[in-house]
Formats: sequence, structure tokens, C-alpha cells
Amino acid sequence: MKNIELLVLDMAGTTINEDNVVYKTLTNAVNDYGYQVSLEKVLSTCAGMEKLEAISSLLKKIEGNEEDALPIFENFSDQLKDAYQNLEVKPIIGVEEFLLKMRSKNKKVALNTGYTSEIAQLLIDKLGWKENIHYDVLITANDVSESRPSPEMIHLAMKKFNINDAERVLKAGDSVIDIEEGKNAGCGLTIAVLSGAQNRAELEKSKPDYIFNTLSEAEEILC
Repeated sequence: MKNIELLVLDMAGTTINEDNVVYKTLTNAVNDYGYQVSLEKVLSTCAGMEKLEAISSLLKKIEGNEEDALPIFENFSDQLKDAYQNLEVKPIIGVEEFLLKMRSKNKKVALNTGYTSEIAQLLIDKLGWKENIHYDVLITANDVSESRPSPEMIHLAMKKFNINDAERVLKAGDSVIDIEEGKNAGCGLTIAVLSGAQNRAELEKSKPDYIFNTLSEAEEILC
């Protein structure tokens, strides 16, 4: 088994259970502008992407007006902040213990997300997770110039810990975009999980090394 030194982990649907509120809110925000898209369409098109880019991509697919993307994104951001203030956020089952165990084995943990840093920090605060206890670094869409599936967030995480060999990095996520991000970075392991946005058939298209029900199952290949 490869000597993994850094785990780069997606947030919503991979480490955090927020009941798909992001994509439900995104669906509502788009439909507020006179469209009629389903949650399933949003999940299959937008999962894992930076959200303004996701909205633009969705509008292209449904032949909508791409000029609506920015106002829809602003509407979505406002609605999401309200939703998160009232939402009960929990870790995916087994994940908190998994994070503590990985860090006890001197592996670095980077949480990465297509969210803004404001939304990501709100989620982490609701969980009560602490930097240097549950994770080592948070990297968000605000920290990079190119969003997933660009490997820029993973490269930034590697740089923070002076890891030069991507074979020593594991990337895990609940969307095809997550796995593509890991492959584009040259990660030694890519893991898809079924606890979030996309199903097994969709995830298999990206050819991850493993598909697990939840992230905690990865412990068996890391110990």
C-alpha cells in the first residue's frame, strides 16, 4: 500500500452531512428566476463544482440565459446563509473518529471545498471541529484561481506541508468532479463515497481507485 502522508477531503457529502441543503438551495435559487429544474438535474450537473461556475454550467445545459448566472448565485448565497444558520449539521457517521485516527498516525488532513471560505467556516463551526485537532488546513474556492476539476486546491495543500510527490496524497469526495480533481493532481489514491451527491453509477464514470459507502471505510486501506 502507498505511503499516504496527506488526505485531501471534500466537505459536504464526504465528511459532513448537511442533507444536500446546498443543492436543494441551488435548485430553489435557479427556479426563482423562472426555470424549472429538478434536484436530480442539479446534482448530476453541479456536484463538486464552485457554485457560480456550477450555475453557469447548468444554465448552458438547460439553454437558459447565462446572464442570469451572477444574480442567481447571489440569490443562492443569501438563501444558503439563512439555511445554514438554522440547519443541524452533523459529521458523516464514523468520519470524526476517522479524522482523529488519521491525525494520530501523523497524516495531514486538508478539508477542501467549492464553497466560499465564509460558508465552509460556518459549517466547521457548527460541527465544533478545531484546526490542529480534527484537521490541519481548510482550503476553499477563495484560495485558488481555478476551481475543480483543476488540481490547484490539492497543489496548495501539498505546498503547505512540503509534499512534492502527489503519489503520497489521497483525495476523497462524493462527486465525479472530486475524483477528476484528484486524478488531475496525480494523487496516489482517489476514493469516491456514496454518502453524498452522486450514486455509484455516476461515480464509476470517473474510475476512482475505491468506492466506499462512507469515508471511514478507507481506514482499512490506510492502516
